[in-house]
Amino acid sequence: MWRNTEVLEFLEWLRTYNDEQPDLGKTGFYGLDLYSLHTSMQAVLGYLEKIDPSAAARARFRYACFDHFGEDSQRYGYSAGFGLSATCEKEVLSQLRDLRRHSEDYLHRDGFIAEDEFFYAEQNARLVANAEHYYRSMFQGRVSSWNLRDRHMTDTLIALLTHLGRRVKVPKIVLWAHNSHLGDARATQMREQGEINVGQLVRERYGTDTVSVGFTTYQGTVTAASAWDGPTERKRVRPALPESYEALLHETGIANFLLTWNDARVRKLFDQRRLERAIGVIYVPETERLSHYFYATLPAQFDAVLHFDQTQAVDPLEGDQSWPDEEAPETFPTGM
Repeated sequence: MWRNTEVLEFLEWLRTYNDEQPDLGKTGFYGLDLYSLHTSMQAVLGYLEKIDPSAAARARFRYACFDHFGEDSQRYGYSAGFGLSATCEKEVLSQLRDLRRHSEDYLHRDGFIAEDEFFYAEQNARLVANAEHYYRSMFQGRVSSWNLRDRHMTDTLIALLTHLGRRVKVPKIVLWAHNSHLGDARATQMREQGEINVGQLVRERYGTDTVSVGFTTYQGTVTAASAWDGPTERKRVRPALPESYEALLHETGIANFLLTWNDARVRKLFDQRRLERAIGVIYVPETERLSHYFYATLPAQFDAVLHFDQTQAVDPLEGDQSWPDEEAPETFPTGM
């Protein structure tokens, strides 16, 4: 999702832009998801080794609970989730509490630098705790693991907003994620399945202080895999189904445009339940209707929509990627 030439070009541009800004005017680039269990453990250990070696030793002992599973988080989730081995829940929660208990000592250092370093360490420790829970729940049903993941991302967003608000009066955040995470779940089939998402939770908390923008496409290409652990492929996206929102937008004959609901006639046209397509890390054209379409009401789901009639796949930094063993791809193991 991020390891592609488009993101690399953006980050290079952002570095040049930030070099010309004062410290309080620089733009950050942050991750919200919880697919980094082992990387986050290393981040916590690295922080503590610099600031409190004895605390680092305690953390290393607690995190050693995962050692006999190697780097395979999915194997841990399967084993712990089905009671085949002890869980690491107690250890990861103890580590998060321990870090927070010593926060005052750790923050009495170098002003903003100390605040930033502790914030990153705390978020990584919280991620480890949530990821441990996530991997245990992912084999017990899609809804519980999905909701846990989106609550984690929302809580991280709120924590980031609070952190930045200590030095900037009104922080501004652009959150980039899949439509299924950002469009209000209450306006889609997700609600009927008991699922929530970031878009819903953010709207409920911040109301009109948020703007949710969706992206749609009619056809083109996409970078995706055909199966879990499969290689990355450049796939041809089939033309959208006739009864879908994407087909309706295609009928305008306009290649790329922004759609809003300011005109009552436009809103009336779209304010009816239709199929909407979602393509994630897996794209299976052969079962597209079942695998990639769901019902939604677009004006209630998004405040605006950007439609690109022809989609162009991103270019991976590596020519032949497969999912790393230690982190599960999105929606694993259900594939939906």
